[in-house]
Amino acid sequence: MEKILSALAEQNRIKIIELLKTKPLTVGEIADKLQLRQPQASKHLKVLHDAGIVEVLPRANRRIYKLRPEPFQDLDAWLDSFKSIWEDRLDQLDDYLNELQKKERNNDD
Repeated sequence: MEKILSALAEQNRIKIIELLKTKPLTVGEIADKLQLRQPQASKHLKVLHDAGIVEVLPRANRRIYKLRPEPFQDLDAWLDSFKSIWEDRLDQLDDYLNELQKKERNNDD
C-alpha cells in the first residue's frame, strides 16, 4: 500500500493515471498530452510500473502503458476499512445535533 500511495503522491503521476483511465497510451502520447519531455514521462511511468499501478505492453519499438486494476482494488479496500470510523463519527454528530434541537425546542416552550 505504501508504494502505491507514494507513487500517487506526485501531480504528474496522477495526471498520467487520469489519462490512462480512458485507454492505454504510449510514452510519447502521454508526454505530448501532459506537455512533458519524453524522459520525464518515462521516469514517472517507471515509478508507476515499479509500484504495480501500470503495466507495459511492448509493441514493436513502442511501449504502451495501461492501468492495472488490482492496485486500485487494494486502495479501495484500504479506504473502505476507514468507512466504519467515519460512519460512527457521523452517527455521533447526528446524535449531538438531535440533542441540540431538543434543547432548542425545550427552551422555546
